[in-house]
Amino acid sequence: MKTPELLAPAGSLAMARTALDFGATAIYAGQPRYSLRVRNNDFGTLENLAQGIALTHARGGKFYLVSNILPHNAKLKTYLDDMAPVIALKPDALIMADPGLMMMILERWPEMTIHLSVQANTVNHAAVKFWRSVGVSRVILSRELSLDEVAEIRQECPDTELEVFVHGALCIAYSGRCLLSGYFNHRDPNQGSCTNSCRWDYKLHEGSEDAAGDVGLTTPRPLAVAPAPTLAGAAKPSTLRRPGATWLLEEKERPGEYMPIEEDEHGSYILNSKDLRAIEYVAKLTEIGVDSLKIEGRTKSPYYVARTCQSYRQAIDDAVAGRPFDAQLVGQLDGLANRGYTAGFYERHPDREYQNYLRGSSESSRSLYVGDVTGYDANGLAEIAVKNHFSVGDRIEIIRPAGNFDVVIEAMKNHEGAPVTVAPGSGHRVRIALPPGCEGAFVARFV
Repeated sequence: MKTPELLAPAGSLAMARTALDFGATAIYAGQPRYSLRVRNNDFGTLENLAQGIALTHARGGKFYLVSNILPHNAKLKTYLDDMAPVIALKPDALIMADPGLMMMILERWPEMTIHLSVQANTVNHAAVKFWRSVGVSRVILSRELSLDEVAEIRQECPDTELEVFVHGALCIAYSGRCLLSGYFNHRDPNQGSCTNSCRWDYKLHEGSEDAAGDVGLTTPRPLAVAPAPTLAGAAKPSTLRRPGATWLLEEKERPGEYMPIEEDEHGSYILNSKDLRAIEYVAKLTEIGVDSLKIEGRTKSPYYVARTCQSYRQAIDDAVAGRPFDAQLVGQLDGLANRGYTAGFYERHPDREYQNYLRGSSESSRSLYVGDVTGYDANGLAEIAVKNHFSVGDRIEIIRPAGNFDVVIEAMKNHEGAPVTVAPGSGHRVRIALPPGCEGAFVARFV
């Protein structure tokens, strides 16, 4: 069975190193001006980009540069000049969405490898064949596909590399094509400046429609906090099922501005989705023959990329070796900050017993990130840069590329060497007894 690539996000050089340390075989990063993460990152300069590419290649990995903006005319004028020194650094591929930019790149650099971004929303094998015909070597399939649909595309397109997302944030529209941020703040997601408006605080009001068809507010106060975001088909509060009811959304920072929403039997799509976690489907995706499994999260922390890469690395290796899925991996991922997890569209009706099995394993192995091991003092105690609260008596997990292990904290000292019982939170430094070789490790507390 072919081993799929594990593709990790890198918003910084530290994230790139961490991803490679914990099992990624490729990383992707974007330039702020031409990717869909406009905020500055380490790869906004040619110097850091060169370091990132050199680091990745030295470790035997591949480096993909995200250039997936859907540009207006003004950015076309500078694009090729800006990309010339970037392509000279020899990234392994450009991840692109706009056909015009692809044409410009391939006319100037015909040898450049192009991967089609998920922004292109490719959902069928005919579209994959089209993109192959115009010079695209890999297609990142839309997140809205089921396992069966991915398998059919694989069978119909054996000569095209396929990549799918297995972990991270989901959009509330076809991947990336949301208009909420542009509507509220005139910051267009497709220009890289999304404000994540789908994740704001909304209240739900009952409305009514007058004879002219205009919708207005019926109740003076909100009925409830807007329902938890769901994908299509999930259960909703009974109040939303009243025949003929009209509902209005009010965003916390925009009191008095009411937005009518409509729902049908397929669900509502305006609010933030749960996060994708498809680690239990790695074996199936490997069996299908998907070339690359991708983790989302270029703006996340090194801890996030360490934990996800380590977990998905094991899942891939187990799948290729024919070993059964280790459900403890689910608990490792539950300890990451998330908005609740979903397997997205991969399987419409997961087996209930299997879900319960995963949930039980998750609860028994869940841990929360609490610090970084920065080194050892003269007495051989490990120095911890604290990120979250932990105490003497807690069972903690040391997460490192050489292998994780658990330990119970029996004693703790502050940065001055005085005994303490609690590490209060971010900004503090404490010392605990750990074996040698833990420099650079992450610390998580079991809960």
